[in-house]
This record gives sequence, C-alpha cells and structure tokens, in this order.
Amino acid sequence: MVTATLTSKGQLTIPKAVRDSLRLHAGDRVAFVVHGDEEAVLKPVTKSVDEVFGRLHSPAQTRRSIDEMKAAVARRIRSRLR
Repeated sequence: MVTATLTSKGQLTIPKAVRDSLRLHAGDRVAFVVHGDEEAVLKPVTKSVDEVFGRLHSPAQTRRSIDEMKAAVARRIRSRLR
C-alpha cells in the first residue's frame, strides 16, 4: 500500500508510483469519488489526444464535411427548442 500525508493546508502529494501507474503528469486533473464516510477513489480526468484518438472511428461510417456537421448540429438544436 502506498501512502501520502495530508498537509496543514489540506494538500496531498500523489506518490510517484501512483502517478506513474495512472500516467499522471503536471497539470493533469483528478477526481475524487467518495464512497461512504471512509473511502475515496482517485481517478484521472484528463486524457491525452493520443489515448482517445480513433475511438469514435467506424469503417462503416461515411465521411462528412464540416458544413454537413454544422447543419446536423443546427438541426439537432432546432429540434430541442420545439
């Protein structure tokens, strides 16, 4: 188990082993998910472009132009306003 000490200002330094495991770097954001009164889970919030690149790609999906995408967004917004 890796531990850290809370400072008088309420700050923690995330140990290097944990930062390395979660691939955290300076400037990255983390979220604390609290479970009950005695447990919290630390989760990375930010992802690099390299980690998410291509996740939405589907070979069956047809390519759309910027104008087509803008028109689709506009249609969706208009349908929500009705």
